[in-house]
This record gives sequence, structure tokens and C-alpha cells, in this order.
Amino acid sequence: MQARVSKGFTLIELMIVVAIFAIIASIGYPMYIEQAKKSKRSDAKVALSDNAQSVERCRSNTNTYVGCATVNSPSGYYLITMAAAASTYTLTATATGDQANDKCTTYTITNTGVKGATLPDCW
Repeated sequence: MQARVSKGFTLIELMIVVAIFAIIASIGYPMYIEQAKKSKRSDAKVALSDNAQSVERCRSNTNTYVGCATVNSPSGYYLITMAAAASTYTLTATATGDQANDKCTTYTITNTGVKGATLPDCW
């Protein structure tokens, strides 16, 4: 009589593989989410730089920052607002949607180029 040769996996072997996969996923997924949020921060920086240039062009034409228009970030992760007087302005980028759960929710830049953020390491 010949011995039967089994070709396949046992339930225990499959459960061990599933458990290992679950452990790796539970470590990797939060790291992925944090990295995705970090990469989206560049959207605020680009929007602030572009708006600062636009506002400076507007002032060179009108001799005031008041009434100069701003546009939101290119990808829409941040809303751009401006507080302006005749000779000064502050542009603020505020996170929206899923990006509002990030640790860096607010960025600012002034007419003198001073940059600010929710935390010092955001810029």
C-alpha cells in the first residue's frame, strides 16, 4: 500500500500566515496614512507661494494689498484666506477634509516673508 502524499496547506498554516499579515498591516497602515498626510502638506506651501506672488503683482498695479484675490490650493487640501491692509498682508492656508486630521493644519506667510505653522517643524 502506498502512502498518501498531501499537497496543500493545513488550516493552522493558513491562520499563521493571516496573523502575520494582520500584524504587518497594523504596523504599516498608520505609517502610510501619516506619510500621505505629510506629502499633502506641500499643497499648502505651493498655494501660499503662488498666492504671495499673485498678491505682490496685484499690489504693484494698485499700490495696495486690499482687494487682491487669492485662490485655494491646487489639489484642494487647503483653503487660502488673506487678511490685508494697504501695506501688509497675511496669507493663511487651513487644512480641509481628511487633511484637517493632520498635525499641521494651518500655515501662514506675511508680506515680509515670515512663515508660520501650527507646529515649528511643519514648514
